[in-house]
Amino acid sequence: MALLNLVEQENATPKVAEIYMKMNERMGFIPGSFKMFGNSEHVLSQQIGNIMYFSTNTRFSGKLLAFIRLLVSEQEHCEYCVGVNTGILFQYGILPEQINEVVKDHSKVPLDDNEKELLFFILKMVKSSTSVSQEDVDKLRGIGWTDADILEASYHGTAQVGMDKLFNAFQVHM
Repeated sequence: MALLNLVEQENATPKVAEIYMKMNERMGFIPGSFKMFGNSEHVLSQQIGNIMYFSTNTRFSGKLLAFIRLLVSEQEHCEYCVGVNTGILFQYGILPEQINEVVKDHSKVPLDDNEKELLFFILKMVKSSTSVSQEDVDKLRGIGWTDADILEASYHGTAQVGMDKLFNAFQVHM
């Protein structure tokens, strides 16, 4: 049981209820994480905005974004997010044994070389932000990533750390 109340549709403010209705239409359900966010219209709106932005950003594949979230969540030991992103990767045709392999050895991630390098950079940054060097950034630029791409993908990875900490702290589970 979560430590914070999970706001159900019938108890939601009008703004939260409207967001829930749209989520229900799109996904068929409202995940527990969003019910927790329902305690704050601001936090829920920000999270929805981030999801909508990244789901329509054509520079990053959905598979890359799911692997960023999965592998960051593995580092942060967030079972909730590992489970959610594993499910998303299944939708991309990634098999359970492939995911297990990637978790053990990130080099086996089924992404193109440019996406792999961006993923590896983000994982390095999330593990130790002070380990990032100019050489790391220049390498990404050299393979075609713009500064905006690097910043946005890094934001996505670091935002996941925050989500993992919230879900772990408030014991949000599937």
